Amino acid sequence: MSEHRQRQADTVAPRRRNRVSAIGILGELFITAGVLVFLFLGWQLWLNDIIVGADQNKAGAALAQGWDATAPTHEHETAPGTDFGDPLVAIAPGDAVKFAVMYVPRFGADYARSISEGVETAKVLDKNGIGHYPGTQMPGQVGNFAVAAHRTTHGAPFKPLASLQVGDRIYVQTQDGYYTYEFRGLEYVRPTGVGVLDPVPQFAGVAPTDRILTMTSCNPMFSAAERIIAYASLESWQPTSAGAPPAIRAAVTANS
Repeated sequence: MSEHRQRQADTVAPRRRNRVSAIGILGELFITAGVLVFLFLGWQLWLNDIIVGADQNKAGAALAQGWDATAPTHEHETAPGTDFGDPLVAIAPGDAVKFAVMYVPRFGADYARSISEGVETAKVLDKNGIGHYPGTQMPGQVGNFAVAAHRTTHGAPFKPLASLQVGDRIYVQTQDGYYTYEFRGLEYVRPTGVGVLDPVPQFAGVAPTDRILTMTSCNPMFSAAERIIAYASLESWQPTSAGAPPAIRAAVTANS
């Protein structure tokens, strides 16, 4: 009888060891998969944004070089406060064409992101960075110059949007010159809140008298549940021949 029980124990024991071994292997696979997922997320949401963001800054600075070629030397720049009259306003270019560069000192000394026509995700926002809503006004024009960009992935041009403080300057450079906007405040709306794109934001049918910049992106971070909106108003403008405003001169000349 004892020999029979011993034989039963010998046959059962290996099965128990195999069962424990299979569970252990499965656990290791789950751990490995988890590590790979975290590594991918770290790459996609952090390191990749740093790399792509740096490339977008270089591309923006490079785009500005040709426009800045006629600027005077620092010793002969136009005196601050010079009145250059009404801003020059360009015609919107073709779809996905880059036509401006945005500088935001609050976002970093080297921040220089190009602005393209259109807000199609794959064609503009994922590839070029900042997109201009077709049908809204152009830089310096009376009305609403409205743009959009990602806050996460693809360089995340508007990741620090919520860090803006009242009075911060936002500079937009085109072939014609530099447009200095002053940040006024934030608003949060639902994805259907397209009133922020009206010539007078949130006041449909009202004739505009101010020159507004509206920056839009998804909110909260890693979600598209709502939109974060940043408003700024035009403070001044100066033609390319007057040189870059001192606050962004280093960023404008980064690739010269």
